[in-house]
Amino acid sequence: MAVRSLPPPVRVEVLGPLRLLVDGAPVEVSGPKRRAVLALLALAEGRVVTVDRLVDALWPSEVPESGRQALHNHVSRLRGHLGPAAARLETRHDGYLLALERDELDVAQARALLATARTTAQRDPAGALSLLQEAHGLWRGPVLADLSDVVPIATAVEEYAQLRREVTDALVDSAVAAGQADGILGLAAASSAADPLREPAVLLLMRALAATGQAPEALRIGREYRRRLVEETGLDPSAALDALEREIVGGVAGSAPSRPEGPARPTTRLFGRESQVAALHRLLAAERLVTLVGPGGIGKTRVALEVALQSGTATVLLLAPVTDPAAIPHALAAAMNLKIDQGDVLSACVAVLGDRPGLLMIDNCEHLLDGVRDTVDVILSSCPAISLLTTSREPLGLAAEYVSRLAPLPLPRSDQDPSRAPSVALFLDRARRVRPGPPPTPAELCTVADIVHRLDGMPLAIELAAGRLSTLSLADLRGRLDRSLDLLGGGRPSADSRHRTLRATIEWSYQLLTEDERRLFRHLSVFPDGVDLDTAERLAAELGLDSDPGSALARLVDASMIDASFQGTTRYRMLETLRAFGLDRLAAAGEEKAAVERMARWAVELTSWIETTMTTEREPEADAVLRRELPNLRAAWRLVRSRGCLDEAAAMVIALFETVAYRDLIELRDWAEELAGDQGLAAHPRAGAVLATAGEAAYHRGDYRQADRLARAGLEKAGDSVGSWHCLMVLSVADLARGAYDDVVEHSLAATVLAGPHRESLGIAALATAYAGDPDAARGLNERGLAGAVSPTMLSWGAYVAGEIESLAGHSEPAERHYLRAIDLARTSGATFLVGVATVGLLSVRASTGRVHEALGGYRDVIEYFARNGNWTHLWVTLRNLADLLRRLGDDEPAALIDAAAGQAPDAPAVDRSHGERPARAVAASATPIPSRVALLELARQAIERNLTRS
Repeated sequence: MAVRSLPPPVRVEVLGPLRLLVDGAPVEVSGPKRRAVLALLALAEGRVVTVDRLVDALWPSEVPESGRQALHNHVSRLRGHLGPAAARLETRHDGYLLALERDELDVAQARALLATARTTAQRDPAGALSLLQEAHGLWRGPVLADLSDVVPIATAVEEYAQLRREVTDALVDSAVAAGQADGILGLAAASSAADPLREPAVLLLMRALAATGQAPEALRIGREYRRRLVEETGLDPSAALDALEREIVGGVAGSAPSRPEGPARPTTRLFGRESQVAALHRLLAAERLVTLVGPGGIGKTRVALEVALQSGTATVLLLAPVTDPAAIPHALAAAMNLKIDQGDVLSACVAVLGDRPGLLMIDNCEHLLDGVRDTVDVILSSCPAISLLTTSREPLGLAAEYVSRLAPLPLPRSDQDPSRAPSVALFLDRARRVRPGPPPTPAELCTVADIVHRLDGMPLAIELAAGRLSTLSLADLRGRLDRSLDLLGGGRPSADSRHRTLRATIEWSYQLLTEDERRLFRHLSVFPDGVDLDTAERLAAELGLDSDPGSALARLVDASMIDASFQGTTRYRMLETLRAFGLDRLAAAGEEKAAVERMARWAVELTSWIETTMTTEREPEADAVLRRELPNLRAAWRLVRSRGCLDEAAAMVIALFETVAYRDLIELRDWAEELAGDQGLAAHPRAGAVLATAGEAAYHRGDYRQADRLARAGLEKAGDSVGSWHCLMVLSVADLARGAYDDVVEHSLAATVLAGPHRESLGIAALATAYAGDPDAARGLNERGLAGAVSPTMLSWGAYVAGEIESLAGHSEPAERHYLRAIDLARTSGATFLVGVATVGLLSVRASTGRVHEALGGYRDVIEYFARNGNWTHLWVTLRNLADLLRRLGDDEPAALIDAAAGQAPDAPAVDRSHGERPARAVAASATPIPSRVALLELARQAIERNLTRS
């Protein structure tokens, strides 16, 4: 196989005159419009820029009639400028995207250097200074001066001016911290002169002057700034100027009072928390009080200690051993190395803290919330230069508080080397301490990845698990993680008894809850993927809590026992370790049976709502709920099956008939076939509808003969119109697959009598009629069905059938319109199966009208889609259509092999549904064997790629 060469590197520079470099060589881009297009695409930084946005930017007053064509021409010319890297400029369905790596766009590079410098400034000032000097050097002159009349570019120019100010400020700050203030005095002075009322620049100039022994000049600059600010704005400077002036005076007059010793350096390395530490530094620069919140064992103390260590002037107050709120001031005095024999202890601490900037970290506040709240309130009001960082399992509840929630460690992704994931790196580091040895093998890394996934990326759980390797093998540890609450303990010496076992850690938080809150927590634990707000409130109401359900739910969030996310809809989830604890407590309280019954009722009610809503215009909403709740429905299914709850299982499966028919959620099809095989189903009153749903599942698995058998058996048992209608539906599509068009029409019309014209039955009858050669009658049937259609899927179905009819009649243009409408509607509703079959019809039309490249690319995608879902009935149709196209292209051998394989396949439709009857084609009587299905798919892929290259 030929090795494809990588496209050459591309660089776009906007921090000065616009410049394009391809493979290191500058490329001249002429014309203001074309240069503006390049600039706008680059400024998007890897995002799609819509055609409308580009046109509006280029012609803001009035877009000429030829505007879009002119834009297209500019894009085409830009691809010419890019030369061998033209593929970087991608066309998307609504615009264009210029694919650039971070180091291929100077402004992105500047941002990245600034961010990295900020995170390393405390521990490596010289390194941060080097990064910032590199960032500052990226500016080459006035930014995009010749394009500033383009409004979006002018906006970006202002943004980049602010970025340059930030880089300059950080550069001056780092130079002072690194003891190299001499080298940046001119830059600091120029920055301050450029905007004399910008206080950060003035303060940095003062610091630089003081650091170079020019304290009197620094104080003069401060006085002039204070006077200028009052005269020009009437405002007073911030307290930061007063603090800096006192600091400079103290440095001139003598040493400032010594601070207490800084926090002790942790004995172990911190993994995967660099971004959180940097974010806390940024927050503390803007906020007086930041509370780091999260469940026990997530690593709040370790992260906060890292922030304190990097801050340099931090006092650390550890409250874990303090049990009496009255002892908090005494613990603070001890942390500050103060010996106070008389008077008010807190007042004495405040007097020492009051006039000195610094950081006070207070750890483990959750068990002393009232006392901590009072202490912090006094410090905030009396010590304006002090910032506070607190850790707690729930917020303090003060108005000035900024709450930052700490998430678990990142877990390894499927496309990532597991050892690069912080959660795995932590496990390996701790494991090496108890069992030194060679590096882990790839198989062992996969085992570790599974372990940290099952431990939710919780640092405490990971450390405890790694400690168990002193007595267990890696495989033994993984096999026993279902008992993790008890397994993960006893192997980690700790002064803090709460962290000696995972169960003790969670128990600490659990005991801080009220009885109502504990009960709600226990019953929420049966939902593996959490619940939405309505479900949570309904569950709380059903439990008959004495307190307000919303308040109990909010308290669980505040206490870090559940997590609230707000992406799309509000959702409440538990970490798996917390859920395991909740399930244990549920069983211990004797509430397990009631909780299971409640979850089963929830699943039946939800699937019933989904079934009803999917027949309306709200179908997309029902589809989204179904996909969102699938993990919970899966758990409910396993519960009802393990407990033999046949009524609930049947209700769920029957309600999901629409889903089985139109959505490629394969496990739901498996549920239907599993239930159909249950011996207890035979006498069940809803057996007919269950067998019909299983038949629909078998049809989508490619076994239309089994679908026919199940539907006929179900029709004999059907006790209601729903069961009969479902069975007739399955019979009609199975009949269609075997080419029995009269039977299709008979069964479909009978189903219409039961279900009404708004369902798909008339469309199925129309397909059979069209395939039998009567397009006019087919149109009449389909129009009747479309007239009653309501849901997007039924409208899509009608459009697909219309496309098939027109395609068979040789009317390519209307057929394509109908197929495209069907695809759009199906995507809206989530009906992925309809997207697939409508795309097959669309590709057939495009192939017949000479659009070979589009058709081949589409067939490649659709073949993968049906192969992935195991739907060989429709895969054979797709492959036959591909064979027709290959034959027209002169690629006869794979076409003949595909037709021969389809002719012998028991699950291939008797005829090609897209084109009616056609002569059977097979490999001539030769020794060439029919390939296996795997080999046939590979043959088809190779044929597509070969002909794509030719086309």
